[in-house]
Amino acid sequence: MNRGLSFALTFSRTYATRHPRPKPGSAERPPYRAPDPFLNNPNAIVTSLENDFTFIHRPPPTAPSPFSLTTDPASPLLKANLPAPESDLLPPLIRPSAEKVQPSRVSDTGVTKIRYLRHSNPAKYSRGVLAGMYGCTQSFIGSIAALKKSKRTAMIKLQDQKHAEVREKWSEKKSMVRAIRAKRRTFW
Repeated sequence: MNRGLSFALTFSRTYATRHPRPKPGSAERPPYRAPDPFLNNPNAIVTSLENDFTFIHRPPPTAPSPFSLTTDPASPLLKANLPAPESDLLPPLIRPSAEKVQPSRVSDTGVTKIRYLRHSNPAKYSRGVLAGMYGCTQSFIGSIAALKKSKRTAMIKLQDQKHAEVREKWSEKKSMVRAIRAKRRTFW
């Protein structure tokens, strides 16, 4: 016998890789047919009509059962005295910031006064102070009464000096924790 042929016979499959499909008209296993859910329902009412039509009626699942009384129905949907929904109630707001009342609009005379105060003494009349005085936001104050770049850099330097003085009073542990936090932030 040929050596290649004996090798092929030794390592060849002797079983089918998958179940073959039955051929039409053969005596093999027929395909699966699921039972008809309309006909197999025990509560279905089947009525034969003319011209080979069939009418199948299934009662809804919420229909009262013989164990349900009209005074105490089994389904809560069948109860007649359901409370009427109140149209005045609204669902709660998703964000707490949505409940905030928007600040009122500042008048034109107020805007000119804000600009005058901000430019006359920016150290005393900061954005936060003016926002509190006129009941508006700090970003609004910054947009209508922005400082010149030279004044802004001088204010930032002054603020940095104040912060440095405060940082000198920190303990060694607090300084280390802040340095670690700053280092971690660089890796974000």
